[in-house]
Amino acid sequence: MPDFPAPGVVFKDITPLLASPRAFADCVEALAAGLRPHAPDVVLGVEARGFIVAAPVALALGAGLVPVRKPGKLPGPSIDVAYALEYGEGRLEVHADAVRPGQRVAVVDDLLATGGTGRAAAQLAARLGGEVVAFGFLLELGFLNGRAALPSVPVISLATVA
Repeated sequence: MPDFPAPGVVFKDITPLLASPRAFADCVEALAAGLRPHAPDVVLGVEARGFIVAAPVALALGAGLVPVRKPGKLPGPSIDVAYALEYGEGRLEVHADAVRPGQRVAVVDDLLATGGTGRAAAQLAARLGGEVVAFGFLLELGFLNGRAALPSVPVISLATVA
């Protein structure tokens, strides 16, 4: 989708994948299989499309799900962090008790672009005492080199656009 959400951005739409129960199930299982060896206790799902992917992955792993939200969307006490987007800036937050010290954390989102969102989610987990053990993405835009912005842990991407 060219020029969405801003001029010059080419949006990667995952709704055709979601419309196919078989393809979506295969992607969920593939991400879970890649993350399983890292034994996460919780999966952080990044708003909004990351929720769609992270929830079934967490279930497949037998792990808890932690929503990483935009500001003002969580009802309880929260912590937040600023981050850079491919096309601007933003903030993310989690409940202040969402990750317990020592918990193993996997960050799951639909897309790895510049790495800013994934890094922000990892920073939130670390501030709460969690150990980020892996990242999982449906799609990676390799030409943006987002992996370089992430902590040095395994990154599982099901597809990469060079």
